[in-house]
Amino acid sequence: MASWLGQYCICVTDLARSEDFYSRILGLEVQQHVEIADAREAVLGAPGKDAKIQLAQKTAQDGPIEHGNALWKLYVYTDDIAGVYAAAMDYGSESVMAPTRLEKWPVTAAFVRDPDGYLVQLMQRHA
Repeated sequence: MASWLGQYCICVTDLARSEDFYSRILGLEVQQHVEIADAREAVLGAPGKDAKIQLAQKTAQDGPIEHGNALWKLYVYTDDIAGVYAAAMDYGSESVMAPTRLEKWPVTAAFVRDPDGYLVQLMQRHA
């Protein structure tokens, strides 16, 4: 038996704003739009990669998203962490941690908040 992850779906308060952030700022490609009875959705990912993020604006959503404590962070890999981080700062995102080379792993990491306050960890791998 084989198993793998497909996509994560998060609730957002403004689908257009979140789609703009994840596509224009973080560089993911909009791959599909879906409308169902209780939500409008956008699925984003990178060409040739399996992982996806699904943004869902529920029609009954009123007010900010209640995050609770179950979801800690989302990872977005990039080959230009400085550029993506700068674009997020220009967009008005909250910086939680500027790009920092992590000594234990061959990566540089940064943390920003998306328009709904989700914590996004930007990651750039090094050889």
